[in-house]
Amino acid sequence: MQRILLLSVLAAFALAEPRYVKDLAAEERVVGGEIAKPHSWPWQVSVQIKTLSQDSYTHYCAGTLIRKNYVLTSVHSIFSKYGSWRVVLGDHDISTDEGTEQYIEVREITFHAYSDLNDVSKGNDVALLKLASDANLNAYVQLAPLPRHKQILPHGTPCFTTGWGNTETDGSFSAELKQAYLPVVDHETCSQSDWWGSTVKDTMVCGGDGTMAVCKGDFGGPLSCLVDGKYVVYGIASFMSSEGCNIYKKPTIFTRVSAYVDWITINMNEWDYE
Repeated sequence: MQRILLLSVLAAFALAEPRYVKDLAAEERVVGGEIAKPHSWPWQVSVQIKTLSQDSYTHYCAGTLIRKNYVLTSVHSIFSKYGSWRVVLGDHDISTDEGTEQYIEVREITFHAYSDLNDVSKGNDVALLKLASDANLNAYVQLAPLPRHKQILPHGTPCFTTGWGNTETDGSFSAELKQAYLPVVDHETCSQSDWWGSTVKDTMVCGGDGTMAVCKGDFGGPLSCLVDGKYVVYGIASFMSSEGCNIYKKPTIFTRVSAYVDWITINMNEWDYE
């Protein structure tokens, strides 16, 4: 386990019953997706950075609120750039202040010891952000339910990916939160030679067939899947095809959260007792 110490400061934020938009005829998009109903994914986090050359924070990647003072994200997205980090909770349109946002600085980062920043396909692309203060749970901010340890969801399980990332491979970020329907593609299918082959590991999960996908700016964000009548965060957006965001039979690869439940729990508890 490795850590980076950052600054601290304060914040607050909140809770809501998710309301998922079913109509996939969209405007701006997570490639091939649509604008989400505001605050329908209340565990969604915008992870933002301020570098030495910047005067203010800008959206960089995404994350998931899993405890009042912990955000789950990917290693490669958070360690690909250096600066001061903060998270924004309860947001929908990141271009304007809607009055529902909570801004909390990141105090510490822990990333998986066996992650490889130079080759994300090796797996273990999972990191924890410890916040400088607790989120305030209310109608706009909610903790994400996580899957059971080692739980494997069947092929075709309905899931949504969400984020503010590029609306096409070389496009710009979306100001409003988007969602895209990416059902689970089982390991047997996704590891076929004309899909991802041996690149996809059993600690990963494939979402969709590639016609709708995660893109730059969405990485680290959640794949929320419907399990027993409720959504759980089953994946962390990890990587896409080098050919682009929406390549047929090259679905988005997510870190499978159920493979890391023990790692997440151990590292959060270790921090809590320091």
